[in-house]
Amino acid sequence: MQRHQATIKEIAQELGISISTVSRALQNNPRIGLRTRERVWEVAKLMHYVPNPAAILLKKNKTSTIGVVLPYLQEEFFSMAITGIEDVALEKGYNVVVSQSRDKFEREEKALKSFLSSRVDGVIASVAAETNNYSHFKELENYGTPLVFFDRVPRNLEANKVRCSITQGAFEAVEFLINKGIKKIALLNGPSSMEVSDERLNGYLMAIKKFKLQTSPSYIKSTDLSKEDSIEKMIELLALKEPPQAILAFNDYLALYAMQVCKQKGIIPNKDILFVSFANLPMTFYLDNPPLASVEQFAYNMGIKSAELLISIIENPSTEMPPYQELILATKLVVH
Repeated sequence: MQRHQATIKEIAQELGISISTVSRALQNNPRIGLRTRERVWEVAKLMHYVPNPAAILLKKNKTSTIGVVLPYLQEEFFSMAITGIEDVALEKGYNVVVSQSRDKFEREEKALKSFLSSRVDGVIASVAAETNNYSHFKELENYGTPLVFFDRVPRNLEANKVRCSITQGAFEAVEFLINKGIKKIALLNGPSSMEVSDERLNGYLMAIKKFKLQTSPSYIKSTDLSKEDSIEKMIELLALKEPPQAILAFNDYLALYAMQVCKQKGIIPNKDILFVSFANLPMTFYLDNPPLASVEQFAYNMGIKSAELLISIIENPSTEMPPYQELILATKLVVH
């Protein structure tokens, strides 16, 4: 049996008052007397009245909803960021709708179109590994929808961004390995299309240059961040005539995939070959052989800052697009 949804008109008929009076009472408009408002709310509850979001949207031109598109919700880093986003959003009276790109451009594009059709008030995004064209993001702004990127931010695109000092973090990670007497250090990186991959590479090369070590293109591997490709690239590193003594991995997940390869080949991770990675996810605490150190990126704080920035833009509308803001959070090398 389909349950009937009570309407404002039916509440008005029940009370013998106008529809406009009921509408204002349900919005707690002070122009309506307190006693009338209380009667309207009492009857609305008895009739199981539920406000119509579409009607509210048409009237206020606001949905109080934020769309978030990110690569994978199952990754601890992004789930921690979502927690930060939700904590701020709910406190400010916004709902959060999450969509996963699964690192695919097409899924990311469809998510943004869905957000547009749903008329979200703003969008927070972390770019998919496949994405190197940002026209679908610019379309959001063309429709007047505020946008904030976090962590994986677009290359060569003016936009609101919240990210970490990845280059400095990579430099400190390599410096940590060098101080342990390691000279052959490889980089297991992300896609070359992503700016965060460039930042890791820049930090890696800065440390190599400063401490006058040798490296080569064979020690620098780009992956598509998938388990399969990461394993393949690690196998290539181990097959080198002079395999590396240590690996700087794009994140904890790539480090885990690479360590799995080592174990299968009888190589003891963090003894025979050392690992340092990014993210410092809680899951690494439960590993028998966690990375020696990890660059903490403070995903929760990044989520908080992203939501605060987006909501400040939403709630301070302007006829012109406000100047873009870029917030860079410090990283911290955590030794396990």
